[in-house]
Amino acid sequence: MTGQQTARVGVLALQGDFREHIAVLRGLGADASPVRRPEELASIDGLVIPGGESSVMDKLSRAFGLAEPLKEAIAGGLPVYGTCAGLIMLADTIVDGIAGQQSLGGLDVAVRRNAFGSQVDSFETDLDIPAIGGGPLHAVFIRAPIVESLGDRATALARVGDGRVVAVEQGDLLGTSFHPEITGDTRFHEYFLGKVRSRG
Repeated sequence: MTGQQTARVGVLALQGDFREHIAVLRGLGADASPVRRPEELASIDGLVIPGGESSVMDKLSRAFGLAEPLKEAIAGGLPVYGTCAGLIMLADTIVDGIAGQQSLGGLDVAVRRNAFGSQVDSFETDLDIPAIGGGPLHAVFIRAPIVESLGDRATALARVGDGRVVAVEQGDLLGTSFHPEITGDTRFHEYFLGKVRSRG
């Protein structure tokens, strides 16, 4: 794929708000499609793992035979962007997962699920994120995780006011605690598509 060709981006569609991500990506000119089967990974240049319930996503990915192919694709360099539950799925370590919960790994971080509380503790705030440019980004946090610790290979892109990390990057992997797919601000998706296209 050259920079002039359409980026083919899959959105993991086992559970969660995958439809919103597909709509944003298509609006930015990407060829976005749902991914539910291992063979669909062969036809994409990048993958988005949406928000939802990380423990359910984990169980479904294993039940559908997707977990191991996803781990192999991530290890092989597939650009992947995880939002909220997707960030948890990409983390090497989940510090408070339910019994038996697994992640796909790839991001050299430890995350804490529902770090800000339950659904009623959802909130919005503006974040300064120099990497994406364009001034403050309005971020929506819904039962959001946080990055509790960063490994040497991962870089923090954004923090909330108390210093906790809510956006992280490592090579072609990207993760956010918040949900840019529901705010109308497409800069994170554009930033991710830049990774997909440059790799191609």
